[in-house]
Amino acid sequence: MGKRLFVGNMSFSMTEEDLETVFGEYGEVVSAAVIRDRESNRHQGFGFVEFTSDESAGEAMSKLNGQEVMGRTLRVDEAKERTSRPRADGFNDRRW
Repeated sequence: MGKRLFVGNMSFSMTEEDLETVFGEYGEVVSAAVIRDRESNRHQGFGFVEFTSDESAGEAMSKLNGQEVMGRTLRVDEAKERTSRPRADGFNDRRW
């Protein structure tokens, strides 16, 4: 399985297709996702790209991190596994 990359500081006009096109220059992209707010569907300015190979992901990360794309300087890092976070409504540990 390939490596998943975090892409931050994206232009708010960047689509998943744009993300796949930009990163696709460095290898085969399995998926490209722009993260949006659940309630408002507003672009959050970051996303994730997954490659078929670690080599392609590494090359994309080294070439695109710090590069300007669509008027914004991208931040590209290896994605970390998602950890569970406390719920915002405060109902995590309450025992009734």
